[in-house]
Amino acid sequence: MDTIRFGTDGWRGIIGEDFTPENARMVAHAIARYVVRGEDARKGILVGYDHRYESDSVAAAVAEVISATGTPVWLADKPCPTPAISLLVRQRNAAGGIVVTASHNPPSWNGIKYKASYGSSALPSIVAQIEGELDVVRTTGVPPLPPRKGCIQPLEPVAPYLDTIEKLIDWQRLRDANLRFVVDPMHGSAAGLLRELFTRNGVTCDEIRGTRDPRFGGVHPEPIEPHIEALRQAVLAGNYDAGFAADGDGDRIGAIDRDGSFVDPHQMGTRHLAGDVAKTCSVTKLVDKLAAKFDRKLHEVPVGFKYICELMLEQNILIGGEESGGIGTSLYLPERDASVSALLLAELMSWHRKSLGELIHALHQEFGEHHYGRVDLNVKPGQKEKAIAFFSDEKLTRFHSWPISRREDVDGIKLYLDEIGWVMVRASGTENLLRVYSETTNPDVTRRVLRATEAAISGL
Repeated sequence: MDTIRFGTDGWRGIIGEDFTPENARMVAHAIARYVVRGEDARKGILVGYDHRYESDSVAAAVAEVISATGTPVWLADKPCPTPAISLLVRQRNAAGGIVVTASHNPPSWNGIKYKASYGSSALPSIVAQIEGELDVVRTTGVPPLPPRKGCIQPLEPVAPYLDTIEKLIDWQRLRDANLRFVVDPMHGSAAGLLRELFTRNGVTCDEIRGTRDPRFGGVHPEPIEPHIEALRQAVLAGNYDAGFAADGDGDRIGAIDRDGSFVDPHQMGTRHLAGDVAKTCSVTKLVDKLAAKFDRKLHEVPVGFKYICELMLEQNILIGGEESGGIGTSLYLPERDASVSALLLAELMSWHRKSLGELIHALHQEFGEHHYGRVDLNVKPGQKEKAIAFFSDEKLTRFHSWPISRREDVDGIKLYLDEIGWVMVRASGTENLLRVYSETTNPDVTRRVLRATEAAISGL
């Protein structure tokens, strides 16, 4: 039971080791205890699941555990993206939602996300209460109560989700732009969704890797390089104007420009409307410059969309995002959604009549070049702590050939390297990894900074 730890968005573990039916039932019972004590349990809980191994059977077991407490449960009748459950929780005024998914983690992982009544990630205060209930369950176990079959009802999650997000877009403008798209759900639970919306509204859209595959075609289902090489090849081969990718549970986006270049999430935006901007501390400084230009207040938070969600619930935040492709906007929900982000990007292209690459070039012309990179390092026990201590040491005044001008410790440790940019080292919240992020004014320099940081960590 010590293996159950909540990360930046729920609990995840390796299937058959940490993620077992027994542990999943314990987490489900802890969530049920929280809902009974902290929400109006009579409003019920929605349960969804993704394309991973045994996600459907674990979701059924979760529904049974919840129902045993007398709480109504609506169990999805098919796999669906996580944001569909978030949306329906809010639309139905439910007490909360549970999704059996490990998001963008490798295929050997699975997990459980809890979505609160406002339709997004559980706030840190809610997570703390669930973890408190889990401590009780560790001691007492899941009560041997029979499931109440009458409390479990089927849920069709996809049609109402598509009908809602379809209304966000100016389809006539998109049709007039005569753009062609290809989408890559990476064999995840967003399969078929964007293709359906584009084609039903007269916009050309094809799809690759749209079949269910719990192994995700042998790649890590995170829509960043190198995992979306198949999308790049499809864009180039089909002469598409852009390609959009979603992660395993459909809440993170990646994009490919028509020339085959990767468009990272740092360079994505939305409509020019009122509201502040929020970002995690691992996101590009280009956002800071854009916020300053449009006189928007900028909020910077630790890594994890739950912190952005908290701000969106409390303040007027137009858009908030994290470096791994999770973007939310007040136009919709305080929640990440790859399909909504892709639709807004397509609309942005049609509005300006420019490709993604041309839009990014215009930003670089105005604000200077910003080139971002990330590497994930598998580390030995104790190496995470050594790395953070090494880079935090004030005696380290130079790193490689670059002077260190200042440090930040919002989440992990971030070093500003003179005028060229920054590098950040942070322990993953779900995997045994150190994540290294860097942004500089030159792509080659960014790669050099990442290599130097990796070398320094390997020597600890």
